Amino acid sequence: MRTLLLILFSFFISTPALIAQSVDITPTTSTERIQSIEQRQQMRSSSVFKEYPLRNIGPVVMGGRITDFAVEEGKARKFYVAFASGGVFETDNSANTLEPIFDHQGTLTIGDIAISNADKDILWVGTGENNSSRSSYAGTGVYKSEDGGDSWKFAGLPGSQHIGRIVTHPSNPDIAWVASLGPLYSTNDVRGVYKTTDGGKTWNRTLTPADSTGVIDLVIHPDNPNKLWATTWERHRQAWNFDEAGEGSAIYLSEDGGESWEKSMKGFPKGEFVGRIGIDVSESNPDIMYAFLDNQKESKTKKEVDEDQLTQQDFVEMSKEEFLELDNKKLNKFLRSNGFQKKYTAESVKEDVRNGEYTPKALADYLGGDANDALFNTSIEGAQVYRSEDGGKSWKMVNSYDLDNLIFTYGYYFGEVRIAPDDPDELYIMGVPMLKSEDGGKTWAPVAENQDVHVDHQALWIDPNDSEHLLLGNDGGLYESHDGGENFIHHNNAPVGQFYTVAVDMEKPYNVYGGLQDNGVYTGSSQGSPNDGNHWERLFGGDGMHVAVHPENSDIVYTGFQFGNYFKINRSKSKYNRITPRHEIGEAPYRFNWNTPVEMSNHNPDILYFGSQKINRTMDGGKSWTTISPDLTKDLPSGNVPYSTLTTISESPKDFSVIWAGTDDGNIQVTKDGGKSWELVSEDLPQRRWVSEVQASPHDPATAYASLNGYRFDEFKTYVYKTTDYGQSWKSIKGNLPEDVANVIVQDQENPDLLFAGLDHGTYTSFDDGENWHLINKIPNVASYDMVVHPRDNELVVGTHGRSIYVMDLEPVRTVAKQTDKEIIALATNEVRHSGSWGNQRVAYRPVNEPEVEWLYWVDDQKAENETVTITIKDKDGETKKELTDKAQYGFNTFNWNLLVKEAEKESETNSYLNPGTYTITYELNGFTDETTFKVVGRNNGRNASERMFSSPEEIEFEEH
Repeated sequence: MRTLLLILFSFFISTPALIAQSVDITPTTSTERIQSIEQRQQMRSSSVFKEYPLRNIGPVVMGGRITDFAVEEGKARKFYVAFASGGVFETDNSANTLEPIFDHQGTLTIGDIAISNADKDILWVGTGENNSSRSSYAGTGVYKSEDGGDSWKFAGLPGSQHIGRIVTHPSNPDIAWVASLGPLYSTNDVRGVYKTTDGGKTWNRTLTPADSTGVIDLVIHPDNPNKLWATTWERHRQAWNFDEAGEGSAIYLSEDGGESWEKSMKGFPKGEFVGRIGIDVSESNPDIMYAFLDNQKESKTKKEVDEDQLTQQDFVEMSKEEFLELDNKKLNKFLRSNGFQKKYTAESVKEDVRNGEYTPKALADYLGGDANDALFNTSIEGAQVYRSEDGGKSWKMVNSYDLDNLIFTYGYYFGEVRIAPDDPDELYIMGVPMLKSEDGGKTWAPVAENQDVHVDHQALWIDPNDSEHLLLGNDGGLYESHDGGENFIHHNNAPVGQFYTVAVDMEKPYNVYGGLQDNGVYTGSSQGSPNDGNHWERLFGGDGMHVAVHPENSDIVYTGFQFGNYFKINRSKSKYNRITPRHEIGEAPYRFNWNTPVEMSNHNPDILYFGSQKINRTMDGGKSWTTISPDLTKDLPSGNVPYSTLTTISESPKDFSVIWAGTDDGNIQVTKDGGKSWELVSEDLPQRRWVSEVQASPHDPATAYASLNGYRFDEFKTYVYKTTDYGQSWKSIKGNLPEDVANVIVQDQENPDLLFAGLDHGTYTSFDDGENWHLINKIPNVASYDMVVHPRDNELVVGTHGRSIYVMDLEPVRTVAKQTDKEIIALATNEVRHSGSWGNQRVAYRPVNEPEVEWLYWVDDQKAENETVTITIKDKDGETKKELTDKAQYGFNTFNWNLLVKEAEKESETNSYLNPGTYTITYELNGFTDETTFKVVGRNNGRNASERMFSSPEEIEFEEH
């Protein structure tokens, strides 16, 4: 799978560089982002969902991308783990458990974390991942804790967006240095090295590289805090192109505590091909340093081609007559080896050329790219390791052979080097695999080659007191070794999955499916818990993308990986059939988005829609495809990233003929005749924004909802819209949402006024069709990428890109949405099975066995905060069994009770609890009341022996005979 991905990626980066497109979109300012954070925090504190129960169903079985570790000195079992988009977790038991400690700060994307060497209670967190991939979210600055992570305060640099490294002073807790990469998609003047001498109150920028050049790495001399080294990196990503090297990439040295800097490049490459640089200094011999370079210099070698073998170039200027004289066997070999549709044979293409359907050049054009370039193998120098023996003043490349298959063509994703604390000749470099050298970088061997350790390595900590003890972070989570990397333990217990998509099936209970960043496609029970790995099964590899499950046979699953590589899976037969449609000869090659949309019809599960720049439809489960649209994009030029592609497709559940499509370059198009004709309907919407979602309403064929975003221009504004006339006009439904990137919007299938929106920093619900929005508190402020309402079980399933999957029962929400004018609403309860062992304590070391119920009720009065709610429980005869009180707050309230009616008056007696029966629960607040029922059901004495065998110890009742 990875091999195919690399081939695809190499194709795109080998295309010619692109002249920058002119786009008039202003990046969001730091002040505007701070205002958005403040608004979101206010919405969190006042949300009606503060007490609303949700369940996180994980999974944890695949981990998530780790960017850094911070380990307490002298206490290796206590450390902090920074995740690329999942926040910061803490452990004090060597990762047997991991607890989040950063969930509600400005953002949960982390570039680096550091413990103050002078005060272990001081933690620094730099937000904004230090990689530069598609989902490397922009941070909001630096945060500081002075109590070991219990509380946090903002510590400045809001415009930094991506933090490469934080270094702390060994003896002065007020001094720290920060390496700022700056924005990924735009330019500003906050890149460089910053120093604070007052604990983060103020910062002074001391290294000021040129625009588009930031600081990616920063290290300090182990014995002399006045000596530091920094590496700069010139990179600029756009939606259609990525430049990951340049003149600005360099190594700098400071000998005055980071107050001034000088380039230190003797013997080190310079120029336009210098990419990301990682750096480290030996603790045992600080004169020895290593730098890990992503060298983007290209080289071309002519391919060895059999003289009897046809090439793409052969067809560029071939005449019709020459073509018709070609040997059929040779022509068929060319067609098959280059992926032409099976219907194209030597005989058929000759007939087409003979009849003037297309020219021979169309066969060259079919393969795309430059036919001349196709004659050459293009490679880059890639990973190189340089060593300095004079404290970084001069450098020499030390790897004695090419480090192939380490970082491939995407060195921007890697760049860490780490030196063993007790041996300057022992070091590690990180890429797709991790390599170790024991001879100063001359020769290398892969780490944990024969173990099931995830690839794409991002972070490494080596115990300063035991160089055999390692903590490794990669795209699969946290690993630990006690033998220098020979063997690893996978500490996989944090629900930090980075989901792109979610889907559900119709099993009972239903299962959830989702595609994850670099972790393939998984499915698991909707009733599972995060740490129960048995509930999750891997279906596919690569970067998991869209999933569509046959509603009548969940063995049939359509899914795949990036850039349009999709398959039909028959799980019961372990059968995989590739279904990606291929273009026709004479038609422009299909352009597939990284997250190519594949949509199953609401009317027939054998019908699917597949998006490139066009829409293809299959009526037979992917066996054959028909193009049902022209190019629906703006067809803009692209560089080394596919652009002008479809990003979303939605067929109306009410009308098979109505289909909506959105593109990455800002188009929304609709057909009302099943694809015969299409209409561009986005002219009045903000232009050139990425259309992240168009959802056809489940209530009305003329209604649709759309979310757009300017994330790839570093514009973090909220664009959500509704149309009720097939896109002829659009209405903003932003309401009171904070300014943020919008990823998805969903309308409830039962209540048309009930909406759900997933943003980059939170998940929201509206009861009134977008006029007012409420933050769902129990989901951290991570990116909600995708969501679906289960059509039978009425639950909202939310896939987050950083904290796995959350499930929310919608029945209480729907009840309130229909009755928002009622002052207090008693919400439905679940029944409880009665047990005669309630109140008993079987053994002294176990707690007393008691039931517990959690009831929900709604308070509509915002002024009723902390006022008393009286809760009365009556039996079927109207007799009051218990009267309780609770403190009200606006919104959903939870009330927990152990069903205790009367406490025992004597030690020989037991407490009295509700008996089996139906009870009425009445809630009263300021004279307003509402009621519901509650059932305690009797034990089923007819249960068979096996059922009794698996009852919990607290439920077992012993009978005397």
